[in-house]
Amino acid sequence: MPKKLFQLWLEAGHHSAIPERHPRFPAKRPPTTGRPLASPSQSPPRANCLAWARPRHDQMRPAPARTAIGGGVRAWSAAAAPATPTPPSPTALRPPRDAASSPMRLAVVGSGPAGFYAASRVMSRLPGARVDMYEGLPVPFGLVRHGVAPDHPEVKNCQDRFGEIASASNFRFLGNVSVGQPVHAADHCTVPLRSLMRHYDTILLAYGASEDKKLGIPGESTLTGIYSARQFVGWYNGLPECAGLQPDLLRGEDAVVVGQGNVALDVARILLEDVDVLRKTDITERALAELARSRVRRVHVVARRGPMQAAFTIKEVRELMKLPGVAFWPANRALIPEDIKSLPRASRRLMEVLLKGTSLSPGQASRSWSLDSCLSPRHFLGRQDDPTAVAGTEFDVTHLQDPFDPASRVVNTGTTKILPSDVVFRSVGYRSVALPEFAEAGIQFDTKRGIVDNDGLGRVIRLVSDGDATPHVKTQQVAGLYCAGWLKRGPTGVIASTMQDAFATGDAIVQDWLSGGRFLQPDQGQSPGGWEAVVQDVGPSATSAVSWDQWLRIDAAEKGRGHRLGKEREKFTSTIDMLSVL
Repeated sequence: MPKKLFQLWLEAGHHSAIPERHPRFPAKRPPTTGRPLASPSQSPPRANCLAWARPRHDQMRPAPARTAIGGGVRAWSAAAAPATPTPPSPTALRPPRDAASSPMRLAVVGSGPAGFYAASRVMSRLPGARVDMYEGLPVPFGLVRHGVAPDHPEVKNCQDRFGEIASASNFRFLGNVSVGQPVHAADHCTVPLRSLMRHYDTILLAYGASEDKKLGIPGESTLTGIYSARQFVGWYNGLPECAGLQPDLLRGEDAVVVGQGNVALDVARILLEDVDVLRKTDITERALAELARSRVRRVHVVARRGPMQAAFTIKEVRELMKLPGVAFWPANRALIPEDIKSLPRASRRLMEVLLKGTSLSPGQASRSWSLDSCLSPRHFLGRQDDPTAVAGTEFDVTHLQDPFDPASRVVNTGTTKILPSDVVFRSVGYRSVALPEFAEAGIQFDTKRGIVDNDGLGRVIRLVSDGDATPHVKTQQVAGLYCAGWLKRGPTGVIASTMQDAFATGDAIVQDWLSGGRFLQPDQGQSPGGWEAVVQDVGPSATSAVSWDQWLRIDAAEKGRGHRLGKEREKFTSTIDMLSVL
């Protein structure tokens, strides 16, 4: 890895709480030109953004002291990754546009890394482009805020970059505004997707994955004590929709985590971590109190495949191995090659860590964890004294046709095994959902993969018939609609890969715009109204929108709460509390 790319990777951070594509099979990316990357040290200081009184919707534009992106942030965005060659747009049927005389109005739905990185790419290459970013919560950053483990603060460094983008005068953050999904609350604004389509040239869908995949086995939805890892992560990270979760960590000593990705290891680490270590992080005080009372002493991290097929990375495993007072039960040696020196470097290092284990044996430690491989969940079992509560998990024992092949097939052996399970966490992946107006807008959603149909570079496409007597199905680009992040490629990768993916989408938007492609507004000579026009559609509820400067006030209030507790911040866990400081 080139030195500068490695520096950028460190700056972006390793998103430990995002499901990971297998490290030996990284996500495919569009080819790059090999253009050198800029060092993170070249990026400018964050612009000065002063908190201001909560405005009416017609005062949402911040003070003119902010400057449009074109220099500082533009410099790092344009150089942060190689330009992605984009094939000519299939809808490039109009005269080419001039970037300066035809400013784009772009609506970004979602304020996570994908949305910010794609927006920065467009703003750096189309001077004057005006971007409005819509976010359902009053606070930005998506999974960087609500998904990254609290003991991984270095991963959140990318928030500083996002602050640089948001400080530009041609960028507007619209928090507390949902798109398409009605939220029935007096202090919330909901905007129909069709309204955005009327008032913007381009819409970028980057709202991530808000649900999780299920196992679909008996007992999963009927027994208490079974939780999704996504909800648990959201709970200890202060995600408002998960604030009501009440994980029962007092039932017994055995926890089972189904899944072997980075999220599963995050859950295991949080369950076993010394609460005095967590006390210094931004974990919520409520979660800290429950973890301090927890009776969990052993965590089984279970998967239907083996270590050579696991999706977790060495960083996560090493952190678990180094937890004070925690032992690792030795991995199944039959699933690890005898000669690990012949393995690819990433695999070799991971196997070395698993074979080395911990300095303490399970008999010497008060807490422990294990990798239970080749087990496929079959049935959750209830307690004898309380049939409504989980007590065990029955697994089918599986067999790998080639345990050393990362892509080995799995077959059932016909035998079963039961693990004690006082509490269970399901960690088998996240899932994106379609917005209600997708069909009306001509957006096709792949429910199986959980993605918007796209060309791989972020252009939204659909399959259409040519209408002949013997019709042929062909691909058609949906004018002006694009996607990025998990909604584009599925819930895989880390922040660095999301950045590359988002830049590719940004490049596609820019190429289509400059080459005269079709967008949402047919009249190239008239700029659409953007948020100012949307306000007329939604009426008085538009006053509930939260600006970037108002977010900075929420941010300051959280840091103040944290300072009083001796930590970086104490997050608000309800939108009512967030809005109360404005």
